[in-house]
Amino acid sequence: MRGMRVGDRAFYYHSNCKEPGIVGICEVAREAYPDSTALDPSSKKHDPKSTPEEPRWYMVDVKMVRRLARLISLQELKRHSEGALKGMALLTKGRLSVQPVTRQQWDFVLGLEDNPPENT
Repeated sequence: MRGMRVGDRAFYYHSNCKEPGIVGICEVAREAYPDSTALDPSSKKHDPKSTPEEPRWYMVDVKMVRRLARLISLQELKRHSEGALKGMALLTKGRLSVQPVTRQQWDFVLGLEDNPPENT
């Protein structure tokens, strides 16, 4: 996250829901800065090892660019895990909140947007 720069684009992914998947595109509006919730003892995300001098957690601000025409589900993405999306972090390390996406993966995912998902 600390490597993200203003203007970088990212997929907006719903993960904690009935059908996880990519639903939109967002853009970094503010580069990484310390996550204040880690410093707040009343927060569920409090980390006593994080200090203002040496923060352990960072966040970025993002703004919405657009919604996708349709949900591109995790299941649909997994169908391409041995082809165009081989090695995509989302499909190999699904618990990360921020993951790199190559230009080829980005273009392939956006190419799925205008095509109906294959039935399985």
